[in-house]
Amino acid sequence: MKRHLFLSLLLALFASSALAADQIKIEPAFWWSDMKNPELQLMVYGKDIAGYLPSINYPGVQLKSSVALESPNYLLIYLDVANAQPGTFDITFTQGKKHFKMPYELKARKANADQIKGFDSSDVLYLIMPDRFADGDPALDQIPMRTDYKIDRNNPNARHGGDLAGIEQHLDYIEDLGVTAIWLNPVLENDMKGGSYHGYATTDYYRVDPRFGSNEDYKRLIDKTHQKGMKVVMDMIFNHCGSDHPWMKDVPSHDWFNNLDHYVQTNHDKEAYFDPYVSDYDKNAMINGWFVPTMPDLNQKNPHVAKYLIQNSIWWIEYSGVDGIRQDTYPYADVDMMRNWCEAVELEYPDYNIVGEAWMNYTIGSAYWQRGSRLNFGKDTGLKSVMDFRLMGIAHDVFHADGGLQGVFEHLCYDYVYPDINHVLRFLENHDTDRFLREMPKSSADLYAYKQGVTFLLTIPGIPQLYYGQELLMNGTKEKSDGYIRLDVPGGWPGDKVNQFEPSGRTAVQNEAWTFMQTLLKWRKGNEVIAKGTMKHFMPNRGVYVYERSLNGKRVVIFMNGSSKAVELPLDRYAESLQGAAQGKDVLTGRTVSLGTSLSMTAKEILVLEL
Repeated sequence: MKRHLFLSLLLALFASSALAADQIKIEPAFWWSDMKNPELQLMVYGKDIAGYLPSINYPGVQLKSSVALESPNYLLIYLDVANAQPGTFDITFTQGKKHFKMPYELKARKANADQIKGFDSSDVLYLIMPDRFADGDPALDQIPMRTDYKIDRNNPNARHGGDLAGIEQHLDYIEDLGVTAIWLNPVLENDMKGGSYHGYATTDYYRVDPRFGSNEDYKRLIDKTHQKGMKVVMDMIFNHCGSDHPWMKDVPSHDWFNNLDHYVQTNHDKEAYFDPYVSDYDKNAMINGWFVPTMPDLNQKNPHVAKYLIQNSIWWIEYSGVDGIRQDTYPYADVDMMRNWCEAVELEYPDYNIVGEAWMNYTIGSAYWQRGSRLNFGKDTGLKSVMDFRLMGIAHDVFHADGGLQGVFEHLCYDYVYPDINHVLRFLENHDTDRFLREMPKSSADLYAYKQGVTFLLTIPGIPQLYYGQELLMNGTKEKSDGYIRLDVPGGWPGDKVNQFEPSGRTAVQNEAWTFMQTLLKWRKGNEVIAKGTMKHFMPNRGVYVYERSLNGKRVVIFMNGSSKAVELPLDRYAESLQGAAQGKDVLTGRTVSLGTSLSMTAKEILVLEL
């Protein structure tokens, strides 16, 4: 009898301690009831977890299936939670006489959680690389990570220590500038060796990089940004993860990645989607090749990978309240999966906006990717917003040239290929490109290109995007490395000798540029003529480019002299836009400008006239 009792106790102890709860990781850690898509995927990770059978006894929760992958340490559980109420339930894992339980929570959704209004043409995005903007919490600089790293601000390609707290502490600066939305380069964990400060090599899809702060810090930053009337856009990457992601240490299944056994480099042939002569070899290399050796290519054709990524994006929207998504390397991922993703996000958040990075060199290539395009052979992408890389590509040369405005006139002529021009993201520079200014302007007289570029960007149809430091005349090229176009903002780090977040820390030329941009941004905010109005333009004459924005009887006419000489411009050819107006108020200076038979313009002068 004693021996039987001892054996029973021993078996019970073994059964209950086979796997401890703290040895198990479940992603996502929690979910919400009353989502429109009732299916929930749980990725369970733990030693030999695939050998266990899960069971759930909770009203409204149906266990649809459990899927064991090639690695015994993963188990995918698919639930239907359509009729479940908020609450916590146990998932029981059983293997023979061994068993253990894991609690799982379904949270209640916040009121109107699905009513997030994504960014649109009434907004101006301000792109920030968190590591390079401001260090608000130096204690995070040496936080322990799996891989070795160190803060070295003297190395353009190392971590510099910027964080979410630094952005939060400068929200007043951003708000005062006049932008309406902040786009942050990726904030999720990049526990990688080398220069992963940029954030594009994710090693944990559910965790903010602790060197930037915590998940709660990210949510608080979004809340505080909302309190100031601004939005936040989250940068996501579905095409690849980082090579130090746990999935690469313990691969879930052979088809979780593309070309896992034999490295294939993508050829970046993004035209392969519509090239009538493309070879299968080149198209496969484009889609299934790795971006770089440290960024393994995820296989979105695998339905489990696809579900994981789609669900992860919805988790971040629901958890943090982030207002929009910028998706990196959009054409490199599986096009069918990406369409399903756009539809899944819009199902939960009907007014949401996603912009995809499809870096195409010509307008027609960019338009291919926009929802509703007639150029993609009936295979609608479902992607609401696309990026105008062509404008970025020509902007420097056009605005720095004498009489070069013919280039932007011709560029806008091709806007007809876009199904929705108001959902085209326009920019002069970003974190991957040379700065619009290759060198620092020395005087006020050298600001003409900056002023014309900014004016053009903020007054044409589409969604303008600025890059942090653009207002401070940050300049340079990526000839040596990307780090030279991702410099620190002086004053963002304790001990900086100059603080350019304050007017006193800027030069006179910088303050002139900053105030110029602020004037336009403040005027643009809430201005429906610019956000929603139609556009009409005139072929440049005598070096002057003229275009009109109009809505409901209100008109703004922009005169931009691209010539380095003064011009006397006859106005008769612009009668259909001026409509007999005798004068207009210049937004930039506040002065009244007479509109007679001709208009005198100084070299490189800009007039933004409200008629």
